Amino acid sequence: MTKAELVNTIVLETGINKKDVLAIVESLMAEVKNALEREEPVYLRGFGSFIIKHRAEKTARNITKNTTLIVPAHNIPAFKPAKEFIKPKIRKQSQWQSQLQ
Repeated sequence: MTKAELVNTIVLETGINKKDVLAIVESLMAEVKNALEREEPVYLRGFGSFIIKHRAEKTARNITKNTTLIVPAHNIPAFKPAKEFIKPKIRKQSQWQSQLQ
């Protein structure tokens, strides 16, 4: 689903003006981005969390030139879905598979 499709769906479900819905969606996205830039997590109950994960420094290889380089430590944004967001059927199936092993 694209941002435009999301906006159109919200417009159809709520009857709110399309410009207003677009402004709200863009404002939400901007605030999530700003919070992550400040390294603050964003928790949306029942949906999930936008968090910052730290990646340690590591060594990488360029196989075409047969050289190694160091990738510096850095932070990346990540999304962790809430338990309610994950379908219960999938959760039950994975629990069943883990019991078999």
